[in-house]
Amino acid sequence: MVAEQLEARGIRDPRVLRAMSETPRHQFIPPEEQERSYEDQPLPIGSEQTISQPYIVALMTERLRLKPDSKVLEIGTGSGYQAAILAKLAREVYSIERIPELADRAIRWLESAGIRNVQVRIGDGSQGWPEEAPFDAVIVTACAERLPEPLAAQLTDGGRMVIPLGPSHNQVLTLIERRGDSLLSEPICGCLFVPLK
Repeated sequence: MVAEQLEARGIRDPRVLRAMSETPRHQFIPPEEQERSYEDQPLPIGSEQTISQPYIVALMTERLRLKPDSKVLEIGTGSGYQAAILAKLAREVYSIERIPELADRAIRWLESAGIRNVQVRIGDGSQGWPEEAPFDAVIVTACAERLPEPLAAQLTDGGRMVIPLGPSHNQVLTLIERRGDSLLSEPICGCLFVPLK
């Protein structure tokens, strides 16, 4: 998976590649989908949600430029796989999931994978986690038509956010970087995510 789907498509950060190679994706996928765990495509995880394809997970993670002492906010815990990758690269990960069943299962799967630096809570991800802000990085795994202001406000100066933006039929994975009071925006690529609710 790492060689054929990530390195071959331009993922270069050795820490990201190592985290992807060390994290067993099949442990974060329902049993009925496990034989497809390492295919480069999103897979259903229940509640009309999906786990992102490995390449997109790696691409979004790489663009955050995480450091070992980074504090990260993830919106959309899903299966917990993206949080598991982030946990190997950052000091703390705070993840919000709106669907209780997915949050509960992600917590169990993260614990079974031996990951201890991720906190998961159930709630409205568009509001972020203000009592733990600011964050060095924010990653949003659902598409918003417009940048949610509370998430932008919770970025540190120099902090980076990766988020799918736009209408459902024309989503663009976007990098947002805070520079003082300004937000710089850079399109990364087209994408397809479930809507941020």
